[in-house]
Amino acid sequence: MNVDLNPIGRVASPYKKKGDAPRQGRLTDTEAVIVIDEHYLPGLFKVEEKKHLFVLCWFDRADRTVLRTTPPHNPVERGVFATRSPNRPNPISLSLVDVIDITGNTIRVRGLDALDGTPVLDIKPFSREIDCPG
Repeated sequence: MNVDLNPIGRVASPYKKKGDAPRQGRLTDTEAVIVIDEHYLPGLFKVEEKKHLFVLCWFDRADRTVLRTTPPHNPVERGVFATRSPNRPNPISLSLVDVIDITGNTIRVRGLDALDGTPVLDIKPFSREIDCPG
């Protein structure tokens, strides 16, 4: 099976190397910018109506060989699929961000833990009705 992914943009972030990023983006007030490629600009139509977005990124600097890890907040080894480690076979990250501003092809957000230059795979709106388990 072949899977083709086409990034829709890149992250502009103050985090330059792995040790710079927080354990979870939602634990900090740091701002970042998502720069959407011009080709995908029509996909941002009405996004400004949303206060929160899910951002899916490709953590291109992650270790893809990791299958077990020990989370920093709970020193018990777990399978990588039982953690939020950025190191995983397919390093797709999922971040819930707060939208601060949208101007042209840039989305300024809070809560993104991606390194500068990280490819953005997709953006989806947060919906309280379907994204919060009852």
